[in-house]
Amino acid sequence: MKKILFVVGIVTCLLSCNQPSAGGAAGNASFDSLLDTYYETRLKLYPLEGTFVGDKRYNDTLINDGSQNFVNSVTRLCNDYLVKLSAFRDAKLSDEQKLSYDILSYQLTTMQQGFKLDIFYDLANFAHPLFTPFNQMVSLPLTIGQMASGTGLQPFKSVSDYDNWLKRIRGFRSWSDTAISNMNKGIRSGIVLPKAVVLKMIPQMESMKVDSPQLSIFYGPITNMPAGFPEADKIRLTEEYKIAITDIVVPVYGRLAQYLQTTYLPAARSSSGMSALPGGAELYKFMVMQNTTTSKTPEEIYQTGLSEVERIKKKMDSIRVGVGFRGNMKAFFESMKTGKRFMPYKTTQEVLAAFDSIHKRMEPQLKKLFSHAPRTGFEIRQTEPFRAASASAEYNQGSADGSRPGIFYIPILNAKEFNTTSGMESLFLHEAIPGHHYQISLTQENNDLPKFRRYGIDNAYVEGWALYCESLGKELGLYTDPYQVMGALGDEMHRAIRLVVDVAIHTKGMSREQAIRYMMGNEAISLQGATAEIERYMSNPGQALGYKIGALKIRELRTIAEKQLGSKFDVADFHHEILKDGSMPLAILEAKILKWIASK
Repeated sequence: MKKILFVVGIVTCLLSCNQPSAGGAAGNASFDSLLDTYYETRLKLYPLEGTFVGDKRYNDTLINDGSQNFVNSVTRLCNDYLVKLSAFRDAKLSDEQKLSYDILSYQLTTMQQGFKLDIFYDLANFAHPLFTPFNQMVSLPLTIGQMASGTGLQPFKSVSDYDNWLKRIRGFRSWSDTAISNMNKGIRSGIVLPKAVVLKMIPQMESMKVDSPQLSIFYGPITNMPAGFPEADKIRLTEEYKIAITDIVVPVYGRLAQYLQTTYLPAARSSSGMSALPGGAELYKFMVMQNTTTSKTPEEIYQTGLSEVERIKKKMDSIRVGVGFRGNMKAFFESMKTGKRFMPYKTTQEVLAAFDSIHKRMEPQLKKLFSHAPRTGFEIRQTEPFRAASASAEYNQGSADGSRPGIFYIPILNAKEFNTTSGMESLFLHEAIPGHHYQISLTQENNDLPKFRRYGIDNAYVEGWALYCESLGKELGLYTDPYQVMGALGDEMHRAIRLVVDVAIHTKGMSREQAIRYMMGNEAISLQGATAEIERYMSNPGQALGYKIGALKIRELRTIAEKQLGSKFDVADFHHEILKDGSMPLAILEAKILKWIASK
């Protein structure tokens, strides 16, 4: 998933000094005030986070997150609040406050560690080296384009909304200037992106260059302007949007495209992994820790991946035998990728309707597995064409106030080639319901949580939960078709393969081409799909590890609960306990669940 807000953590958290007590304690108002102040101070540095959750106060602001001023401000925020937090180390706190203490300590300490490696956090709070400010997957230029369309996260319902966007987009030029400056510093220091990744970024920037403002995706809000706007505002906004597109948007994208093509591409590296960078080994260890919120070493994760690949491979082979396929597994993969019966759709609407039918089929079983359902609305949409070629299916969170629904985006380049064996049911369980939509919406709707927890997301918890949800298919009345079971196994295999190739690319010298071959040899994926995935791991080291590591931990905790509670175990209660306190590092989640089991 993409565009959810990743907040980070480390394994050396303060669980030992602040584990919740059995009886709890009265709430500490001063501590609550500290958490509120921290959130509000931080939000001013990350105003897009406010937009993502429906807080409109900073919708007119675009922070230059690569500038030295920003770096200094974030560093100061982290250092200041670690000191302020330490004042409550021995204070009387309620159980929930103790949990908040541990989570915030974890996050701030991790950020401090990252600063020492020149790791900073962008507008969507993804960790990245300062000298590689964007790539083909995590990119403010792409996020801005999606928001500008008028159908995304930025609201365009009032005249002030329209004016806010004009103010926000004016900051795009300075952001791009700083991004280029930082990438030039990266060239001088040897910290650059792989050539294969840069080659994907260039057409993304080129696609935003238009000959007429009306042809720009940034003109979408004008095309769909509410009819009730005063006529004078309609005329003014139309003209100002045209000027903004002509004077800011097109020149900025044009400059970024030219820079990438003529300056950055020649300096980009031919290697695939971080081990080729100065200090790359240490950088990668940090990214692994930050994205998994565990103390697992890259080698431990690699070995887990190899083991999981072999386990899932045996299950896949049993499906091959069960459907009567006579060829080997490679031939079985090929038959699923190319078989015309697996590509029944003719239009985009048919693909979208097929995903909607998955939702309808499992609805009767949802209440048995979940005692709480989100109030936030939910929609299924096609990914916008300008970014579909490099996009994966993803979930964009709804707003906390319910004014904007959660959106499940599916890239559909050609409906006639959309393959049902790609794991449609497991994909829906992961990206939509009960995966990201339930977890994120229920957390945002929980007013009892401090805001830094309501709106913060730990990669391993969030992606681990979503992958765990893929294993609930049979319990939800799905996976009755062996090819959908095969698709689910394929999705699980995909996450297991990530453990192998992500580590191998960044620590063992595995090339892009070798990683693509390994992926295609172990799952039914196209060359185009495998290439996009491997290039994702090349540009966002460690992020893809959180899925399998998190899912394994949640499944392990469920198994412990089932064994220890026996007839007292209720799966809906377990899911509620996993979800009710929001996202947190895995070490803190484990301690919380073990305490819950003991209390039962």
